[in-house]
Amino acid sequence: MTTNGNGKKPPVVVVLQLSGGNDFMNTVIPYADPYYHEFRTTVGIADEDVLKIDDHFGFHPAITEISEMYAAGNVAIIAGIGYPEPDRSHFRSMDIWHTAEPSAVVSEGWLGRTIRELDPDKQNVCTGVSFGQGMPRAMYLSGTPAISVSHLEGYGLLTSLAGNRQRKALNAFTRMYVPEEFEEASVVMKHIGQTGIDALTGADMLKVAPEQYSSTVEYADDPLAQSLKGIAQVHLAGIGSRIFYAQLGGFDVHGAQIATHNTLWRQVSSAVKDFFDDLHEHGQGEEVIMLVFSEFGRRIRDNGNGTDHGSGGGALLIGDRVNGGMYAEYPSLAPEDQISGDMRFNNDFRSLYSTILEGWFGIAPEEIVNGNFERFDGIFAGPVIMGA
Repeated sequence: MTTNGNGKKPPVVVVLQLSGGNDFMNTVIPYADPYYHEFRTTVGIADEDVLKIDDHFGFHPAITEISEMYAAGNVAIIAGIGYPEPDRSHFRSMDIWHTAEPSAVVSEGWLGRTIRELDPDKQNVCTGVSFGQGMPRAMYLSGTPAISVSHLEGYGLLTSLAGNRQRKALNAFTRMYVPEEFEEASVVMKHIGQTGIDALTGADMLKVAPEQYSSTVEYADDPLAQSLKGIAQVHLAGIGSRIFYAQLGGFDVHGAQIATHNTLWRQVSSAVKDFFDDLHEHGQGEEVIMLVFSEFGRRIRDNGNGTDHGSGGGALLIGDRVNGGMYAEYPSLAPEDQISGDMRFNNDFRSLYSTILEGWFGIAPEEIVNGNFERFDGIFAGPVIMGA
């Protein structure tokens, strides 16, 4: 494992995106609020089924493992998170979260900017690694390398005979389309060629992860569990990755919410617990935190079979060095406090980003999140771990 100048392992963030608009109101449930049962007549969770964390709030009954991690003090709940003038479009809202820019459409991702800050000389093409289909916009920044992997073992095959052929093709591509005398005019082609070369370089680095990996933890076979297993493999291989990304879709629960939400959160809770158990087995849990977020919450009143797009959602921070607890005020469900039938957000999501950037990575957040936002004090235990 790479260490920084102080002999400490550099900090790592795993971002887990719950796509489709997770129903935060049925994730962290205000079971003691009479408005909850008034507005959730169909999809509401009965008091006796809630995994209670105090006299007012509790987790969805499918979130068993994360609930236990909360009881151990390793889960922070950030309630009422959102952004000004909420947008109920999946695509636009996710773009806002990815770019940290609610007022304009931009391409640069906040994690791409973070990768640039962590690795300004582009020494490691695997500083950022995403597991799943395609590169999330959050990790995109022109000229800053990041790797997208669908299956770790398959990605490593790029170093085999087929990969060598691709490497030769890329070399030929570069010579044909980016001759030295036309280099400035061929910046697009050069970028395409460099992206391919970075991918093959990343394959060379990542192929060692499954080979070196050994664990008694048995992950489930679902895609999220396998993505987190891949992240654990890469992290434990010690190749210097600092930011990981994983995604799980299906949270757009307009109908059949009870069964769907139950299934999805069982997958999430189990996979997250297995991931941290894996790190603990190898003595590498303290340098990793996980951010779990979704693009928006759902409407306060259910629609008879599910819930529709809303705002005022919530996020989780998980890790050994996270000071667990409820951070930020849970939005009021009272009709006079709602915003068009939604929970009113209390905290700008860029405050959470700023807290992670400054409090975990030890880097200034303002240029990355496009402004100066209040931090959540005391959310990390101990001193800041400075970057490598």
